[in-house]
Formats: sequence, structure tokens, C-alpha cells
Amino acid sequence: MRSKRFEYLDQRPVNQDGYAKEWPEVGFIAMNSPYDPTPSIKIVNGEVVEMDGKAKDDFDMLDAFIAKYAINLDFAEEAMATDSLQIARMLVDINVPRAECLKYTTAVTPAKLVEIVGNLNVLEVMMGITKMRCRLKPANQCHVTNVKDNMIQIAADAAEAAVRGFAEMETTVGIVRYAPFNAIAIMLGANVGRPGILTQCAVEEATELDLGMRGYTAYAETVSVYGTEDVFMDGDDTPWSKAFLASCYASRGVKMRFTSGTGSEVQMGMAEGKSMLYLEARCLGVTRGAGVQGTQNGSVSCIGVPAAVPGGIRAVACENLIAAMLDLENASSNDQTFTHSDLRRVARSIPQFIPGTDYICSGYSATPNYDNMFAGSNWDADDYDDWVVIQRDLRVDAGLLPAREEEVVAARNKAARAIQALFRELGLPEITDEEVEAGTYARGSQDMPDRDVVADLKAATDMLNRGVTGIDFVKALYKGGFEDVAESIFNIQKAKVVGDYLHTASMLDDKFHVISAVNSPNCYEGPMTGYQISPELWEKMSDIRTAVDPAKL
Repeated sequence: MRSKRFEYLDQRPVNQDGYAKEWPEVGFIAMNSPYDPTPSIKIVNGEVVEMDGKAKDDFDMLDAFIAKYAINLDFAEEAMATDSLQIARMLVDINVPRAECLKYTTAVTPAKLVEIVGNLNVLEVMMGITKMRCRLKPANQCHVTNVKDNMIQIAADAAEAAVRGFAEMETTVGIVRYAPFNAIAIMLGANVGRPGILTQCAVEEATELDLGMRGYTAYAETVSVYGTEDVFMDGDDTPWSKAFLASCYASRGVKMRFTSGTGSEVQMGMAEGKSMLYLEARCLGVTRGAGVQGTQNGSVSCIGVPAAVPGGIRAVACENLIAAMLDLENASSNDQTFTHSDLRRVARSIPQFIPGTDYICSGYSATPNYDNMFAGSNWDADDYDDWVVIQRDLRVDAGLLPAREEEVVAARNKAARAIQALFRELGLPEITDEEVEAGTYARGSQDMPDRDVVADLKAATDMLNRGVTGIDFVKALYKGGFEDVAESIFNIQKAKVVGDYLHTASMLDDKFHVISAVNSPNCYEGPMTGYQISPELWEKMSDIRTAVDPAKL
């Protein structure tokens, strides 16, 4: 006979997930693999001749790139000689400023970074993130996609997401030739909801760069780097080619960050027996060495791999901390579904939600998950009320605001009408009043009428062939009667020319002022320092739509 209690527990959502014991020989271990190297550095005449137990002649391309570009060699020998526990304690000591910590953490090797964070429990990792986050104020980013690549729905969903507080938004496609329309829709809709939202369209890298140069997007983050040479080469890339690509984006005023995360190398079967976190530290070294402003990391789409082994979610929090320790903007994932358990998916987000990262999610789904073309997010549009209530419960700013139905409906309707006008003025396939109405009130693509996909794809290709740019969108919107939206899109194009938002951890406010680690650095040094929720913001955050006024009962 079996215990009735255990029979019931076996059916619980958490026990439908997959778990595995550690297997260090193939890298199936989150942290502290017995095969991870011992931290070391040797510098001769300003050149690294040994790093993490490996002589220069034995360096692979990641070692060579990191040694040459990613480490502050002026302070490296002193930082490497400092006990890792001492540096770990500096990270959580409110009497040690962030700048002093950075002097050490930007001058050490990947193995040393892993050794440092290995001394921290999860609470201490969160304390470290609180202080080491680059920008003073945390923010949030979302996915805006749907299975039909319906541009009316994308525009409406983006407008709602902006009303709800997202500072950045990302779309992708089911059919790659829809990319121009999806990019237009998310940029337009986002800036209807709140002027100054930065948007991207995640597609193949050459196409993504082309869209950015034409003015269809403002940033990119799907430029992946990896922690072993074999995985890099499997993608026909090197650290140098990725650095060159990053410079191409920057030269055209397109903000960008690399993407990496624990688990990718073991998932590819090329982990070289190293722990997931050590390989991620190498990715972050490459990211810093390439000179990009930040990283999307936190395991991202590989989250099921570290989540299966002991301490995996702790390792994910540690990789987010290491990004901040290297003075990189951190969009800390939380963007991939990985568990059947609601309790577990909330627990996975707590290390980022409570201390705040530059972007707590790099892909909170602004649609129901059935419409999420990034394979489903850890959070989606059905969770909006849960997110703002948890913020309210804990008095934490995790980047979102409560929203009233009438406010959301008005924003969605305006976005749908604006893209209808833009399509009309640019000679693109008609967007009907029926589609505008559906987009205004839709929950997801199941509520949207079908479009003529063939006609849309032909028109999208023709639009590119005609050389239509972001300035043409501005003209079309102005002519179509949406002068305020046209001005917002024009200001996005101007921001790309000025380039100030290429600074680390940048975002734009509703007046198009840049807020970044340069002009709004994190200055946390203990209680009542650093970022504080203002009384005005707290009033907005606490005013959820389901709260009653007891005085009126």
C-alpha cells in the first residue's frame, strides 16, 4: 500500500517538473564543479601570460579575448591577491561604496568572479544586486508577440504594456517576412501608450541590424555569446565578430546588449566539464571586453537546465550579480516558462524582483502565453494583477503600475487607429474598422480576425524595396491625424542620432530624457539610501483597481 499523502503529492504541479542529479563530467552542475579552474593571473610587461591556471600558449579564443580586453590589468594583481571572501563581504557591506567594489570586480578573472559569488547565500546575492545594479531605478521589459503576427494586435498590446509601465518592449515573428510590420507596430503602439519607450524586433542578426538602420527599431539584445570555443564556432562566430557586430549597431545609434546564460553550453553538449556559472562568467567577460553596454542573462531560454539541478536558481541569481559586478546593464531574464508550479515560478523571480535589476524581466509576456512567440514566458498578461499586488504587498518597485480598464481600452483603440492610418498613408494593405475594434478589446489572437497573409508579406517586402524609413512613418502619422504619435516616433529617431541612450542601463522618460548609469547611477549604501519609492509613485502603485475605500462602505 502507498501513503495517500504521497499519492496526492505526486500529482502536485511541482512534481511534474524534471529534476536531475549533478553530472560534473559533462558540465551538468550549476556551480562549483570540481573541474572549474582555480583563479590565477600572471602579467608580464602589461600582458597576461597566465589566467586561471592556463598559460598563454594554451589560451582558447575566449581566454585571449578576455585577457586582452575584459580585465583592468592596472589593478588585476592586487585584486586577484585579495581573498575572495573579503570581496564577497564588500559586496554586502553597506559601508563599502559600489565604486570601490567595482575596482576589484572589474579587475579579476572569470574563475575569481565565480569564487567570489560562491561565498554568498541567496539573500546575500540579493543584497549584492541591490548595491551593484548599474542604474538607480529598476525597470521592466516585455514581449509583445502573437501567433498570427497580427500588427493591429501588436500595436494595441504594446500600448497597453506602456500604460502598465514597461520601459522597453521586444517583438519577434512567426514568419520572418512579417518583421518590418511587427517592428513598426510595436514602436508605434508603445509610444501611443507612453512616449519614449524603446523597442526591438528579434530576428536573424543581419535583418535585425537592417531594421535598426532603417529606423524601425531602437535597440537589440539577441546577439548571443557563449562560454566555450566549440559552441561559439558552432554558431560560426568568435568574440571578435560579435564585437564587430556590436560596433555596427552602435555606429547607427542602435542600443544593444549581448545575450548569454547558464546552461547553454551543456545543452549543446560542449561544456568542457565546467560548471554552468563558470562558463557564464566567461560569457560576461566577453561581453565586457566587447564594449557593449549590457547583457540579457539569467539563463534565459535555457532555464530548464540549471533549474533541474541543485542550486540552479541560485546560480541564475549569481550570474545576474556577476553582470552587475562587471558594470554591465542587466536585463535579468525571467522570460521563459520552465515549471508547472506557480509557486516555483514566483520563487525563481524573487532574487530579481525584490532587489531590482536594470530590467527585471527581459520578456514579461504582454500577451497570454499562447501568443508568446518566444516559447512562453515565466510571467504573462494574465499575471498583471498578481505582479502589481505583490509589489504592493512588499512595497517594491518592480517596474509595473496598476491600470484601469477604461485607460487601457482608450490606449489600445488609439494605437489600432494609428496603425490603421499609417498603413493607409503608406499604401499598405487595408486595416479595417472591424480589426481596430477587435484589437481594442482582444485578450489575444484568438479574438482577432484573420488577415490576407500573402498580401501582407508582399507589401512588407515592397515597403523595404521602396526604402521606407522611420521618417516616412513620422510623415504618415502626421498626415493621418496622429501628430502626437508622429512627434514621439520622430523623437525616437533623434535619440538614435544623438546617441546618449547608448550609455549603460539607459532608458527614456516620457519627455525623452535619457536615464542611465551615467546620469542616474545606483548609490545604495544601506537603509534610506539609493533608490527610494516617492510618495507620488507609491500612491499610484498601491491604488490597485480592486481595492475598496473602507470609509465608503
